[in-house]
Amino acid sequence: MPYARISLRKGKPPQYLRALADGIHQAMVECIAVPPKDRFQVIHQHEAEEMIIDPDYGGGPRSDDFVLVTLHLGRPRTKEAKAALYARMAERLSASPGLAPADLMVVLIDGEMDNWSFSHGRQASQLPPEALRP
Repeated sequence: MPYARISLRKGKPPQYLRALADGIHQAMVECIAVPPKDRFQVIHQHEAEEMIIDPDYGGGPRSDDFVLVTLHLGRPRTKEAKAALYARMAERLSASPGLAPADLMVVLIDGEMDNWSFSHGRQASQLPPEALRP
């Protein structure tokens, strides 16, 4: 039940945006057991002055193609699963749409099911397990 927020500079074509979203989702399916149909992604495009990014902190050098992926997760994942996700996401996005690994930053936010409501104002933790399967 992750929610992905994908932030990048304005100007990329729709095919590039779709390839980003697809690669991120597929890496989550492969590495952190996200069901294939459990897909909630929002792409935010910003003007250059709206993204203040250090070009070298913790890696780099970063370019104007920088992408920040914030994943809100419904349950914690192991350290090993997270490491696999970061590596696989960088690999997939390098292949398509051609994002340099130095231009990818991923932030995971673990949570509890009490912090989610998927619809009808009901807490996700109160739903029967079968309601959470695709």
